[in-house]
Amino acid sequence: MAENPNKVSSVKSTMDCVNLNGKLTLLKGRVSTYDVFGVSNSDLVPGKYEGGLKLWEGSLDLVKTLYSEIQDGKLSLEGKRVLELGCGHGLPGIFTCIEGAAVVHFQDFNAEVLKCLTIPNVKANLSKSSDETEKSVPAEVRFFAGDWSEIHRMIFPVYQQPSGSSSMQDHSDGYDVILMAETVYSPSSLQNLYGLIKKCLRHPDGVVYLAAKKHYFGVGGGTRQFQSVVEEDGVMEACVITEVADGSSNVREVCKFSFKK
Repeated sequence: MAENPNKVSSVKSTMDCVNLNGKLTLLKGRVSTYDVFGVSNSDLVPGKYEGGLKLWEGSLDLVKTLYSEIQDGKLSLEGKRVLELGCGHGLPGIFTCIEGAAVVHFQDFNAEVLKCLTIPNVKANLSKSSDETEKSVPAEVRFFAGDWSEIHRMIFPVYQQPSGSSSMQDHSDGYDVILMAETVYSPSSLQNLYGLIKKCLRHPDGVVYLAAKKHYFGVGGGTRQFQSVVEEDGVMEACVITEVADGSSNVREVCKFSFKK
């Protein structure tokens, strides 16, 4: 699945500014899908490229919502452990770095996306933040590439119990916050995604923020279908905290998930 490393390292990236609500500005890279994957004008090539080089609306919706949650006193990121799944540009995860998260991990299906886009974006934004505040950003930042059905073996190890006992996940060391933007477009991947969340989210107080379209017409996924997967399991609960109907795409939502008390 990996591209020629010489090809990846030679890909040219241009940095643009993204202004959010006039209150927050982040930097994002811009690279050619053809230069990285040899495909042009494509949002998705199943099994090869999952759209990570495009800046999706949901990523910006998620950053704006996180900003509002902090301003309203509903979320604090100071000292928290954060995981962004299907990160692409990584702007939501980058925002949590700037807001004082202690650990921020970025995951994408494609290693090429991480190398050509996510990592340069992280470096540029954290350098910008350090220059503006004259303080270094203390977050421990790491990057992981792989499929949701297997990536937990790298990002969150299973702790083995004493001989004769079955292995289990130590949720006390999980992530306080899991972020996802535009990750629920494919119905066939929803169970793996939800299973990964349950493995990685800290119990009982961890939260998940999902920004995506309510329905992905012609594909079958969406926030409502993912909510159905969660509700059928009965372990977590969901609420819609933001709805965006700006005419630029299908109606979008930001949902918040947490363990039932």
